[in-house]
Amino acid sequence: MTHVKRMTQQKGEKEQKGQKRQKDRMPAFDIIGEVVVVEVPDGGNEKEIAKLIMKKHPRIRTVLGKAGKREGEYRTRKLKKIYGRETVTEHREHGCRFRLDVEKVYYSPREATERQRISEMVKKGESVMVFFSGIGCFPVVIAKKKPEVGIIYGIEANPDGHESALENVRINKLGHLIIPIHGNVKEKARKYFGKCDRVVMPLPKEGYRYLPEAIRCVRKKTGGMVHFYFYEHENDLFKESVKLVKDAARRTNKRVRILNKRKVLPYGPGVWKICIDFRVCGSE
Repeated sequence: MTHVKRMTQQKGEKEQKGQKRQKDRMPAFDIIGEVVVVEVPDGGNEKEIAKLIMKKHPRIRTVLGKAGKREGEYRTRKLKKIYGRETVTEHREHGCRFRLDVEKVYYSPREATERQRISEMVKKGESVMVFFSGIGCFPVVIAKKKPEVGIIYGIEANPDGHESALENVRINKLGHLIIPIHGNVKEKARKYFGKCDRVVMPLPKEGYRYLPEAIRCVRKKTGGMVHFYFYEHENDLFKESVKLVKDAARRTNKRVRILNKRKVLPYGPGVWKICIDFRVCGSE
C-alpha cells in the first residue's frame, strides 16, 4: 500500500469514527417533570437515546421526540412517543409546582432563569398583566417570589393552558394573588387599559402585534414597565424589536424609554430570543 493510499484510508476511517461519535453523542433534551422531550438527530437511534436518558434519569416515565417546530396559536409542537405514553406530569421550578400535559400546552424549563429575572423586578403592590400566560408560569413565579405584589392577571387563549393555569394557581395556593383569564388578548386586555404597573409579553413570534394593547394597559398617570420578547438575528440584534416598540408608542400617542436590551436564549443558527424592557412614561 502506497503512502498516499494509506493516508487516504486513515483519513476515511477518522471521518467515519467522527460521524459515529456525532451520532452517539447525547442530543439536547428537556426534562419536564417525569417526561423528557428530546431532539433526535438525523440518523440517530431514538430507542437507544431513550435508554441512555432513562439510565441517567431513572425517574423518567416517558420520552418524547420532537416531530416538528412549535406552531399555531397555542405554540404547541407535534411529539412522537419513543418510550411510555403518559404526557401529563408535574414539574417543579424554584419552589413552584406546574401540572401540565406536554402534548397540549407550551412550557419551556429553559426560560426559568428569565422568569426569575422578571419576578425580581416586580415591586410591592404592583398590578401585573401577563399576556399569553400559558399554564401560569410567569404569574405563579412572580407571586411566589413577591407575595407582596398587588394582583397578577394572566390572559391565555388555549383552553388546555387556561385549565392548567387554574390548577397551578390552586396547588400553589395563590388564588388571592392571581386571576387567570381565558380568551383572546386583544379582546380581554381592553378591560385592563390604564390599570397595570407592569406588562409581560412572553410570545416572541407574534407578540409584537399586541404591543399597542400592552402599552394601553399601563397606568396613564404614573406609567409602567413592559417586557417585550421577540426573535432577532445576531447581525442586527435589537434593531427590529426597538423599531416595533417605537412604532407602537407612536400609534398610541405615548412616550417610551428603552431601559434594557438582552439576549434570552438561542433559537436557531444566528437567531436569538431577546427581551426589550421599556418604560411607558406617565402624564405626571
